[in-house]
Amino acid sequence: MLAAVLLDTWLGEARRFHPLVGFGRVASFVERRMNPLASFLRRQEPSVFRPDEAAPTSRRRWAPAFAGATAWGVMVLVPFGAVFALHRALPPVPAWLLDIVTLHVAIGRRSLADHAKPIAFALEARDLPSARVAVSRMVSRDTDDLDAAQIAGAATESVLENGHDAVFGALFWFVLLGAPGALLFRLANTLDAMWGYRTPRYLRFGWAAARADDVLGFVPARLTALTYATVGRFDTAMRCWRVQAPTWKSPNAGPVMAAGAGALGVALGGPAPYQGRWEDRPPLGEGDRPGAASIHGALRLVDRGVVLWLAVALVAGAAAHA
Repeated sequence: MLAAVLLDTWLGEARRFHPLVGFGRVASFVERRMNPLASFLRRQEPSVFRPDEAAPTSRRRWAPAFAGATAWGVMVLVPFGAVFALHRALPPVPAWLLDIVTLHVAIGRRSLADHAKPIAFALEARDLPSARVAVSRMVSRDTDDLDAAQIAGAATESVLENGHDAVFGALFWFVLLGAPGALLFRLANTLDAMWGYRTPRYLRFGWAAARADDVLGFVPARLTALTYATVGRFDTAMRCWRVQAPTWKSPNAGPVMAAGAGALGVALGGPAPYQGRWEDRPPLGEGDRPGAASIHGALRLVDRGVVLWLAVALVAGAAAHA
């Protein structure tokens, strides 16, 4: 774990070709070929399309869900099984190197900072156009008309949530299963980000990807929330987690972001624009409106959390070998 985190700190993500980027391209190709609704939706006029008319009843109910589950299995379980078998077959030193390289690819702590810091710097310089462009690279909401506090809130929420998705979730599964575990979580999380939308195209096809990510992330999400509380404002974080997390649809994002916002002492959540429409969202945290400082604070929470996890892992490892 320590070697992989240090490697991530020194090198960051691959600049020319990142394995997860290549995986995403393959996943897009597979979805276009296997999703029964994909070709149908491309032929519809958006102004007259109705999701309940997408396909005959039996096909609408079963074909996309079955195709999505099959695609998920091919994209996740096959690589997991291959790396698991390879890891068991390798001698100790090559297996150790495989652990380091795989975990380095799976985590994105430095990448998270590389994406978030330009937003904070632009806000500090009162350069809203640059801040909007930078935050659009991190979030799926509309960013063209966001004010400074809304930009900062979107970036802070993204850092907190991705602290779980891109850092602590992978570390948790690495502790359990080594390189195969980190790969399993990261691939599943990537497919959820690509297929887990509640839109006509992905509602059924992405069901398996969304549920698998919920299951794999259930324990690490709560450990991430506890980590944020431990390295931040503990009492506020725990109270926000207890009261606000159940109001969020996502069973894992709710605890992570509520505890993170409480740990920072900042008010997040609330209405946000998606696809030209403002959606009401429950509040997160409590305190001042977000700004550049909250983005920096969220990054510090993640960094302190990584140090805490490494310390616990090193102590546990030393005790196990004592």
